[in-house]
Amino acid sequence: MTLTRRDVTELLERHGLSPSRALGQNFVADPNTVRRIVRLAGVVPGAPVVEVGPGVGSLTTALAEAGADVVAVELDRHLLPALDEVVAPLGVRVVQGDALELDWAPVLESHPRWSLVANLPYNVGTTIVLHLLDEVPAIDRMLVMVQREVGERLAAGPGSGAYGIPSVKVALWATAEVVGRVPATVFVPQPRVESVLVRITRRPTPAVDVDHDELMALVRRAFGQRRKMLRRSLAGWVDESAFAAAGVAPDARPEQLGVAEWGALTVAVAAGGHPRP
Repeated sequence: MTLTRRDVTELLERHGLSPSRALGQNFVADPNTVRRIVRLAGVVPGAPVVEVGPGVGSLTTALAEAGADVVAVELDRHLLPALDEVVAPLGVRVVQGDALELDWAPVLESHPRWSLVANLPYNVGTTIVLHLLDEVPAIDRMLVMVQREVGERLAAGPGSGAYGIPSVKVALWATAEVVGRVPATVFVPQPRVESVLVRITRRPTPAVDVDHDELMALVRRAFGQRRKMLRRSLAGWVDESAFAAAGVAPDARPEQLGVAEWGALTVAVAAGGHPRP
């Protein structure tokens, strides 16, 4: 059975635990919410699913009840006894470690393709998503719950006020969309912000065939001065001939360029023999 608010509260008390603000811990305590996440993630019996930040196992339980083959990666070793109490009877494999430092190959070796389904810690949600897109190609689908502003940035397209560096990085590797909102009232403790569910699907190949480090260097440079026109924010990096070759207006601002335009600009800079400083 999935965990209710009372179940989560009693479990924490029984193990002498308090959610860690430093680790961004807000535990889901609503059966309807975790079942909704599982449904939106398209989990079917036998599906290999990795969960980062399972906490005390609310979402983990729903994933296991749907028949998924679940690996739960938890950083906080203090939570492990409570988590094991909940998920060990369900056959869930628990791995203690940092998702940003973990050697993922042995963790995911039992299946070639995995889905990530997770309520990610607020303080590192963006970092985890981008790291897994960069470094763990075996994870080809994600359904993540993150702070609303974070989710909107991950899924934003050009021209949106939320569009920025994370948006371009996600678009390079995947497509993304916000598929639902989650009220603060379903968490223990209750955060002061709203959450959203974001579905991310990895592309068969990256959106542009360029040096990704060079592309992201241009993006970071431009968005570091996002109110300036590109000819100013990228001065010394991109000259007028490169803008012309890429078909990018030098008086454009960074939020106006999609990943294809950033790719074209990267190619033009490389072809012109003007490496970034």
